Amino acid sequence: MTVIRLKNVSKTYRQYGSPFDRLWEVMTHRVRHQEHVVLETMSLDIGEGQVVGLVGANGAGKSTLLKLIAGTIQPTQGRVDVTVQIAALLELGAGFHPEMTGRENVYLGAAVAGLSRPEVDLKYEEIVEFSGLSEAMDRPVKTYSSGMAARLAFAVAMAVEPEVLILDETLSVGDGAFARKSFDRIIDFKKAGKTILFCSHSMYQIEAICDRVLWIHRGRVMMDGEPARVVTAYAEFLSTISNRPEIKSEEEAPAVFEEKGLARIINIKVHADGRQDERLVLETGLSTLKITVRFEGATTIALPSLGITLSGAHGGPLTSASSLDDGLRFERHDKETYSASITFPRLQLLKGHYWVNVYLLCEEGIHVYDSALRVAEFEMVQQCRELGVVTLPRQWNNLDQGA
Repeated sequence: MTVIRLKNVSKTYRQYGSPFDRLWEVMTHRVRHQEHVVLETMSLDIGEGQVVGLVGANGAGKSTLLKLIAGTIQPTQGRVDVTVQIAALLELGAGFHPEMTGRENVYLGAAVAGLSRPEVDLKYEEIVEFSGLSEAMDRPVKTYSSGMAARLAFAVAMAVEPEVLILDETLSVGDGAFARKSFDRIIDFKKAGKTILFCSHSMYQIEAICDRVLWIHRGRVMMDGEPARVVTAYAEFLSTISNRPEIKSEEEAPAVFEEKGLARIINIKVHADGRQDERLVLETGLSTLKITVRFEGATTIALPSLGITLSGAHGGPLTSASSLDDGLRFERHDKETYSASITFPRLQLLKGHYWVNVYLLCEEGIHVYDSALRVAEFEMVQQCRELGVVTLPRQWNNLDQGA
């Protein structure tokens, strides 16, 4: 069953050089503006229970599309039909009144979402408990940190129990325990067979969670289909424009260790052929790369999983591995920390400089607790004259031999 339908929808904004131009246009009926097309004419059907991801560079029109579906803006042309209740987490906390208390904003936000006051009365304690802000509910929201406001907004949105959930650039909010709690709620939403639309710059999350992906570029749908196919095409597109400053790869962040509260990376060691030199040099097809990670996880969560990516000069991942996909499971013991290593024998990367990136993820391999990006650099050298990124096994045959 179709729950969202867009028919010939487009969105255009008028841009004026100054406020005077707007006034002059009204008075003289002469055009003093330029039109900026954010979303080209688009028709789209989204079915019940679909998890749809939106990918595209900044400014592509993803957020505009989500706002049109959510009803926070109206199309310039066309029609948007939504047959079920929607909860949209577009700008968490943006609808709160800063002078009103957290309690008052709960009732305000829930009323805007369609709940009556008696319904909010029944859900109020659940909302407060989920947000973890019981001691702050009688304080004005203007005294909240951005994280606190986001937590309260998320709790209110989830209490509405919508049929469609819209997420803009986030699969969880806040940090530590609340980030995991919000992530679990979203996964439960998916398992319940409800519809989810979200945009993200994490291709890993897009492919792991979605069953359909839209790639939007300059207001147009470039591809619409199966996640692996669309993500691959989009990644190839990004690789051709990776030198553009407006498009940043997630792998370009500096190497940092962030305290997340529930789980964290403690130490990483990278060895080349058993050596941990300051300058790691490996030879194509002959050398072994070994990465050892030590981490800790709170007893209140399932033990995390590990992800490793090797990235190249353009910043994007060249290859990856995860303990979850490779069948390595961690079991609790009486020690406070856990360790694992991964070995890449006879590494087949061709000459160049590469970086190691480490991720500490949830037991499902989606939610990121901690990360260490570009934590180590290594250089590949080679004896042959092959070009490219990787050498592949092959076999030559002389078809004229014996003729």
